[in-house]
Amino acid sequence: MIVLVIVLVAAGIGVVLYNGLVRGRQQVKNGWSQVDVQLKRRYDLIPNIVETAKGYIKHERETLEAVTQARQQAIDAKGVAEISKADNMLTSTLRSLFAVTEAYPDLKA
Repeated sequence: MIVLVIVLVAAGIGVVLYNGLVRGRQQVKNGWSQVDVQLKRRYDLIPNIVETAKGYIKHERETLEAVTQARQQAIDAKGVAEISKADNMLTSTLRSLFAVTEAYPDLKA
């Protein structure tokens, strides 16, 4: 009788722990989905920035091409590590673009 109670309690604890792990895994997946949505939204805004800057900074073609290439690499990235690396590269190229655009005070919009 005591053995049966111990087995039932252990099984109950196992079920509770398993359900907690499943719930945690779903929360992690949901969190990464939200991160992915925000990154895609960011990537979708980049062509507008490049097009706006293109008219003003014609001689900075390399910077614009680097941003476009980094954006494509970020879009094509798979897996957390690759996405992180590609997004860091994109952030770096965007910083370069923003630094170049600071030389053009008329470029406010």
